[in-house]
Amino acid sequence: MTQGEDGQAANEYRAVQAYAEVWARIRGRLRAEAGEAAYSSWLKPLTLVSIKGGVARMAVPTRFMRDWVIGNYKEIVLTLWRDEDEAILSVEIVVQPPRPLDSAKPRPAARPRREAMAGEAAPVPPVSGTASAAAIESAHPNFSAPLDSRLTFDNFVVGKPNEFAYAAARRAAEAPQVPFNPLFLYGSSGLGKTHLMHAIAWEIRARDPKRRVLYLSAEKFMYEFVRAVRTKDTMAFKDQFRSVDVLMIDDLHCIAGREMTQEEFFHTFNALVDRNRLVVISADKSPADLDGVEERMRSRLGWGLVADIHPTTYELRLGILQARAERAALEIPPRVLEFLAHKITSNVRELEGALIRIVAHAELIGGTISLETTQKVLQDLLRSHDRKVTIDEIQKRVAEHFNVRMTDMHSARRARAVARPRQVAMYLAKQLTSRSLPEIGRKFGGRDHTTVMHAVRKIDELKLGDPSFAEDVELLRRMLEN
Repeated sequence: MTQGEDGQAANEYRAVQAYAEVWARIRGRLRAEAGEAAYSSWLKPLTLVSIKGGVARMAVPTRFMRDWVIGNYKEIVLTLWRDEDEAILSVEIVVQPPRPLDSAKPRPAARPRREAMAGEAAPVPPVSGTASAAAIESAHPNFSAPLDSRLTFDNFVVGKPNEFAYAAARRAAEAPQVPFNPLFLYGSSGLGKTHLMHAIAWEIRARDPKRRVLYLSAEKFMYEFVRAVRTKDTMAFKDQFRSVDVLMIDDLHCIAGREMTQEEFFHTFNALVDRNRLVVISADKSPADLDGVEERMRSRLGWGLVADIHPTTYELRLGILQARAERAALEIPPRVLEFLAHKITSNVRELEGALIRIVAHAELIGGTISLETTQKVLQDLLRSHDRKVTIDEIQKRVAEHFNVRMTDMHSARRARAVARPRQVAMYLAKQLTSRSLPEIGRKFGGRDHTTVMHAVRKIDELKLGDPSFAEDVELLRRMLEN
């Protein structure tokens, strides 16, 4: 190591040491934000490597962990760093073996210095169009959050639950003129809203690099607005947001109840729509159902195209896992993928996280990926999904859905308006519980097991012949499982 390199390493070590307490506080907040299970699996291995030029550089032991942290927690980590020190402008996650802070000390000159992770950066896949991801991103130095190069239309797995939202997103990104304003995407967490938002931004920028696209979370919008008010620089804030060609706000529900932020967003939204500039928004609920949001804003948000993303089906979950494994060139036994698709139904983020977790375990500990090791590694996650559904709960939910009384589930009435919901409840009891046919019959007014068998066959037949009815039954099943 030369004298200059030695001095540089010493400076980096001192910088890391100076931030040791800050990093400890951030880790504590990360644990609270992510929860104990996610923190132990993905965030605990994070180590602070260097603080230089406004960049906080952190390391994890494997590429799988790095990809997961970048995809799910990078924005949170950056927000926590900026809460502690506004001089931190960005965070970088790299791959290297975990080490304590004092291992950042300069090494003796006799020991050769390792090159700084030169070959370990994740390859950036090309985006559609002529411009590269890096070139596009560097051309827009503004409030825009960094875009994940993996979240493109090409990498989005389309199925029945998300096909409308996907088609709407592609139309918004590809149309030469604004086709609808705003485009409002909504659905539960982890179903693909953020993926579609990133994909729209990449596609628009690739087709026309001169078009100014501003993408950020509603929380970041609020943070920048509050800072502008505090520094008495609101005019610059307004100019920045109202001069863009496309404004994309993720997780709008995060500003519910924030009156000043809502007021500013409302005026920004109106200014852009009046100029025919595209606005794309995502939230966890439809505009009409957003709590803590003013009526006039809910009304304006519903003027454009509202597209919802439904909970995933087994086929879509399996397709997502297969695509994820194929992109990463991973050899995963089909039985393992099918098991994960069947067991983890809550959201795509958790599903992909489970896949990365079993691969990381095999890479770190050694051994092959099998159904047995998968069950062992994911036992805490699988336990949380093995919620026991009771027949009473099924009867109550079905009665509410079909607007009949609970007593009708046990009565002798044979009118179709009552008999059909009762048969649906029997069918779901057979599918979702381990109770025997006679036991199920007894819970439905002491009916014979043959009555339950007939109900199951009847519902199967109706599902095949009536897609609308099949969707109703599937919706009930998902509601009871989650």
